[in-house]
Amino acid sequence: MRKLLVTGGTVFVSRYIAEYFAKKGDAVSVLNRNRHPQPKRTDLIEADRHHLEDILRQQSFDAVLDVTAYTGTDVCSLLDGLGTAQGQIGDYVLISSSAVYPETLPQPFRETQQTGANKYWGAYGVNKIAAEEELLRRVPDAYILRPPYLYGPMNNIYREAFVFECADNRRKFYLPGDGGMKLQFFHVCDLCRCIEAILDNHPSNHIFNVGNRECVSVREWVRQCYRAAGCGAEFEEVHRDVSQREYFCFHDYEYQLDVTRQETLIKDTVPLEEGLRESYRWYCAHSKEVNRKGYLAYIDTRLSVIGKL
Repeated sequence: MRKLLVTGGTVFVSRYIAEYFAKKGDAVSVLNRNRHPQPKRTDLIEADRHHLEDILRQQSFDAVLDVTAYTGTDVCSLLDGLGTAQGQIGDYVLISSSAVYPETLPQPFRETQQTGANKYWGAYGVNKIAAEEELLRRVPDAYILRPPYLYGPMNNIYREAFVFECADNRRKFYLPGDGGMKLQFFHVCDLCRCIEAILDNHPSNHIFNVGNRECVSVREWVRQCYRAAGCGAEFEEVHRDVSQREYFCFHDYEYQLDVTRQETLIKDTVPLEEGLRESYRWYCAHSKEVNRKGYLAYIDTRLSVIGKL
C-alpha cells in the first residue's frame, strides 16, 4: 500500500485518479479547499495549495500526483508546503498537457522537441511549460505526462457530453467543414494505468506523451458518440465564415502526439468506442454536473436560421 497525495480530487481527472488508486488499496489523501463533494475512500487535507503553511510539513508521501498545477507558482507553492528539502515525498508525477508544443513544430510531436508557445492554447500552454520547468528545476527526477484530449467517466467538460445531448434530443449535428479534422483522445483510466506503471517501475524516461495511437476524424468521433447513445447521426456541414468555437467543442487545430514511449508503460489502450459507451453511461446519471456552453443556442439562433435563408 502506497501513501499518495493527489491535488484536487473533486472533478474529472483528479477525482478519477484519486478514486482509481483508492480502489487499488492505496492510502490516498486529496488536497483541496473542500468546496465540492470528495472522492470515495480518500482522506481530505483541506487547504489552498498557495497557503499551506505547515499543513503538510509533518506528513510524508510515497508519491505526489499533481493534477492541478497550471503555473510555475502552483508547483512552487506545493513544493514549499511539502518541505521537499527534508525528503517528505518519493515520486512526483505532474499531469501536464500537449499544449506545451508549438503548432509550428513537425508532427507527430515528440518528447525530445522543444516546447514553446502555441497560438491556439495561448497562456494555458505557456503556463504549463512554466510548471514543467519549475518542477524539473527543483525535482529533476520528477515525471511529466503530456496527454491530448482526455475523456471518460466524470468528464464535466462539455465535449462528448455536448454530442450526447445532441444525440439524446435527436438533433442534426453541425460539423466544422467536412468533419475531416483529426482528434487524438486518451481515456482517463489509461492515464491512471500510466501513472501506476511509473510508480511501480520507475522508467528511465521522465517525460511521456500519452494518448491513443490512432487519431479519429471529427465526423467519426461524432458518429461514435451518437452510437454510444443508441442512435445514428445526421450531419450539417458548416462552411460559413463563423468561428468554430461558437458551435463546436474543439479548436480548429489538428495535431498528433507520438506515443511510442508510452508503450513502455502500457501496451494497449481503451478502444474509443468502448470508452464512449462508458462515458455515455456516466453522462446519463450525471448530466447536471456538466459545465455547459452556449453551442446549442448559437446553432439555433444563428446557424440553423442562416441555413434557411
